[in-house]
Amino acid sequence: MLPNPDIDPVLIRLGPIALRWYGLMYVLGLTAAFFMIKARAAARNVALSIEDLHDLILYAALGVILGGRLGYVFFYNLPYYLEHPAKLLAVWEGGMSFHGGLLGVIVAVGAFCWRKGYAFYSIADLAAPTVPIGLGLGRIGNFINGELYGRVTDVPWCMVFDRTGGGPLCRHPSQLYEALLEGLLLFGVLWALGRRPRPPGTLCWAFIAGYGACRSFVELFREPDAHLGLLAGVLSMGQLLSLPMLVGGLTMLWSVLRKQSVQSSRRNK
Repeated sequence: MLPNPDIDPVLIRLGPIALRWYGLMYVLGLTAAFFMIKARAAARNVALSIEDLHDLILYAALGVILGGRLGYVFFYNLPYYLEHPAKLLAVWEGGMSFHGGLLGVIVAVGAFCWRKGYAFYSIADLAAPTVPIGLGLGRIGNFINGELYGRVTDVPWCMVFDRTGGGPLCRHPSQLYEALLEGLLLFGVLWALGRRPRPPGTLCWAFIAGYGACRSFVELFREPDAHLGLLAGVLSMGQLLSLPMLVGGLTMLWSVLRKQSVQSSRRNK
């Protein structure tokens, strides 16, 4: 068993104001996205002005927050919020869904591209490699909060999450698994793919498929939501939402690459 560092979720307290590690991770993720998109746009000769980049980050931030909250409400706990509508905006009590946040970002980026006149894939492919950075930081925030811990196990690196409801039993630190897979590994894959010119949509759909694969795997070690359990006794809600991402992402990735191959063959005739 590894000792749980049991870090205080509040980084700084200033009277009634508290800066939390989890909120800081959002800020760091969006800041990293800003500078990385700026650098990638310059390297790929994408005419993205600094003003439009600021707008893109603002759109994405709103998409993450609104989509993440609504996703949690609809995917994970709709009956509760129908009975307690006043709690809908109580994000400080927890409750954000990545899948909802992703849908929110897709809608926000689509709206940005429509308003500014950019091709959707040109912006989505610039942004895709930045998402795992935010994901990895967010999962570290989850670990500091002691939430989304794993299932009971006896592996040598298990940890106890007693303070946050995990009880005295040793569990998988599944938040760290997700930080490594959804964050570090997925970033490395997308970074490698993005080093060479690719057909539009390649990085976007590679991220969708890659996240679906990583999340579906980690859910095998993550404790299912207590009020949901395993759906049909087999799948967690996270897997139910992630497996279609894997299948759909691979299908669209194949379609994008096949279209490029057909176009190349026609040009070479």
